Amino acid sequence: MFYREAGDFKTSYEDDSQTFPIKFDRLRYYAVLAVAFGIIPFIINDYWANAVFVPLMIYTIAAIGLNILTGYCGQVSLGTGGFMAVGAYASYKLMTSFPDVSILIHILLAGAVTAVVGVLFGLPSLRIKGFYLAVATLAAQFFLVWLFNKVPWFYNYSASGQITAPERTVLSIPVTGANTDAWAKYMVVLLFVTGCAWLARNLTRGSLGRSWMAIRDMDIAAEIIGVNPLKAKLSAFAISSFFIGVSGALFFSVYLGAAEVGEAFGIQKSFLILFMVIIGGLGSIFGSFAGAAFMVLMPVLMKNIFVGALGWPTDLAAHLEFMVIGGLIIVFLILEPHGLAQLWRIAKEKLRLWPFPH
Repeated sequence: MFYREAGDFKTSYEDDSQTFPIKFDRLRYYAVLAVAFGIIPFIINDYWANAVFVPLMIYTIAAIGLNILTGYCGQVSLGTGGFMAVGAYASYKLMTSFPDVSILIHILLAGAVTAVVGVLFGLPSLRIKGFYLAVATLAAQFFLVWLFNKVPWFYNYSASGQITAPERTVLSIPVTGANTDAWAKYMVVLLFVTGCAWLARNLTRGSLGRSWMAIRDMDIAAEIIGVNPLKAKLSAFAISSFFIGVSGALFFSVYLGAAEVGEAFGIQKSFLILFMVIIGGLGSIFGSFAGAAFMVLMPVLMKNIFVGALGWPTDLAAHLEFMVIGGLIIVFLILEPHGLAQLWRIAKEKLRLWPFPH
């Protein structure tokens, strides 16, 4: 009744190949955008911006990037935190070296710098795969963190070794620094997550995305039918790293404001984003949103319950949060290994047939 293809006729190839072919999906998509752009900026406060919306959207961009590489192309990566650090330090150097250039351009350029670095560390994927590629990207993670720690040029020879985002504006509205309003942070990150999701959705549905999936499913057969593994793998590393670099630049400049590479972009960040992709669903843009929402909102909910409602000590609540979230991840992966995106697909299938049984 609520979710039907019946009567939703297509009269052209363009209509049949659109991103949301079912009218209900299109209306839901436009409704979400209307709420995100037209309502939330007027009611958001600092708590909701800093605790929920801004980190959720930044992690979503990183999860989309990792999902392109791992979910769509099948190349396992454990260096996401290091590539986020590349984006953060690239944006910092650009912001301090070219103060008159818009921060929006700096963030995009930081993504481009990260894409180049990602291609360099993606070269081993032409010879190795699986566990060995995971170890190679893990080495990239440790090397990048070591590099940003040991070379003072990257943090402008600061005595503390910390990088701090200078105040920058967009249309005369501060978006970085201490004077930034919650809605300004939210809007900047929302623009980037909307653009990245739209770009990723179109890339994965096109010929490039199909070549990624062919390499993921069986690389030898893909090469036999004409897929260039060099182009497919390195393009996946480049585009994935671009998204991750953008997320790292936003994480540093808009969200944190100041960062130290070991604390902000350590190995735990790589595993966090990997868990988002696995829980949300490999090979799904919606799964990137769902996994990021799970990993961001669940700790906030646990903290409000344990500390706010029950009055437990903060340290005890923090340890219990790790136990609960870890247990939920294990249970969830056992019950539904294809992630939250698969649960959403099942729900849509049931809506198609409701009220009739399967």
